[in-house]
Amino acid sequence: MNAIAVTNVTKRFGDVTALDDLSLTVEDGEIFGFLGPNGAGKSTTINLLLDFIRPTSGSVSVLGMDAQEESKQIRQRLGVLPEGFTTYDRLTGRQHLEFAIESKGTNDDPDALLERVGLSAEDGDRKTGGYSKGMAQRLLFAMSMVGDPDMLILDEPSTGLDPNGAREMRQLIREENERGTTIFFSSHILEQVEAVCDRVGIIRDGEMVAIDSVEGLRDSVSTSGRLLIEVDRVDEGGLEAVRALDGVSAVEVLENAGGEGQTVAVETEGSKTAVLGALEDAGIVVEDFSTEEASLDEVFRQYTEVPA
Repeated sequence: MNAIAVTNVTKRFGDVTALDDLSLTVEDGEIFGFLGPNGAGKSTTINLLLDFIRPTSGSVSVLGMDAQEESKQIRQRLGVLPEGFTTYDRLTGRQHLEFAIESKGTNDDPDALLERVGLSAEDGDRKTGGYSKGMAQRLLFAMSMVGDPDMLILDEPSTGLDPNGAREMRQLIREENERGTTIFFSSHILEQVEAVCDRVGIIRDGEMVAIDSVEGLRDSVSTSGRLLIEVDRVDEGGLEAVRALDGVSAVEVLENAGGEGQTVAVETEGSKTAVLGALEDAGIVVEDFSTEEASLDEVFRQYTEVPA
């Protein structure tokens, strides 16, 4: 069964076409990354999935149910982390969870939810006005998990997080997927979904311009790039494994400021995922990574430009 099926959907707001004959499917149990620049139509698509708005034409189904006719049943089986949603400073973390549990009519244990996202019982008793951005996002993630949903819809969950917070969010997403939850992950930051998504759909100006695995997406564009990988250590075996990969032209070890850990810089025209995998297979812990390469807009351009 497809967890999501959007078929030939067009959505107009007056004279503005937000979505133009959009089609996509998300398979049950996968992590699907939905990418696009601001204004591309990502939030419009999510609002259609949640039946906050209706399509001008086309059809939408979620978890095998019609998104318009069975929206109430769908929402009972969904968890949603909306873009820009914030906590209430004067309420504790536990009060936030209790409100979500009461609203959904479930019997979840707030302490168990706190534990699942790496927050302590003491954190739950604190007012969220004293939370860091990362703690607040973890609490909101816990609220989305109330009722043990079959699918999570995450709209820009890493926005505003520092590298550590973004890495923690990626780990939470992986853990929930391992529990069997389908993840629909909307973002405009390719790097944030590269490490977790099974497939990626790219939307631009309301049109789907590409759907592929992350590796296939990267490999399909004719652009080289520099991958900066923060690791716990390096050894010659791991470096040689990276040098042996197709498309790798240079490998350099950079010392980090403060002497903690090291950074491996890799020039490659090949798969960035393969580089990370080669290091991990050699027993090296990848702590974080970033790319110096074509921006997301440049990737879009290569998919959509019309030859002269």
